[in-house]
Amino acid sequence: MAAAAAATSPADKERFICIYPAYLNNKKTIAEGRRIPIDKAVENPTSTEIQDVCAAVGFNVLLEKNKMYPREWNRDVQYRGRVRIQLKQDDGNPCLPQFPTRKSVMLYAAETIPKLKTRTQKMGGSDQSLQQGEGGKKGKGKKKK
Repeated sequence: MAAAAAATSPADKERFICIYPAYLNNKKTIAEGRRIPIDKAVENPTSTEIQDVCAAVGFNVLLEKNKMYPREWNRDVQYRGRVRIQLKQDDGNPCLPQFPTRKSVMLYAAETIPKLKTRTQKMGGSDQSLQQGEGGKKGKGKKKK
């Protein structure tokens, strides 16, 4: 069995590394699956965001939409998905020299996801909704008095 695993080349899709959104999520603890420091992690990343970031830098990327992280208890669509990335070439050398390990890929993705256009637009929209929410809370407080 081990000989068969060693015989497969790193370019095979089964040999691509897996990155689940939980690995980069700052809302998760290490026990819940986070794999990078919390100060570098991102708030609720999605598999498509990870795919976009990795494809933009030049990785061979495969998105598996229906896969789920086993430790994830929430079955929402937001938490679904797994990204597979070709880290090494046939000869065993990294595809991109600046990313020799899976951890370097995860840290890069976590650093770049907040800079995505979809994230920056959401930030602007969430500020407005927060202001509306605060106004609603004040109104509820007045009604109680």
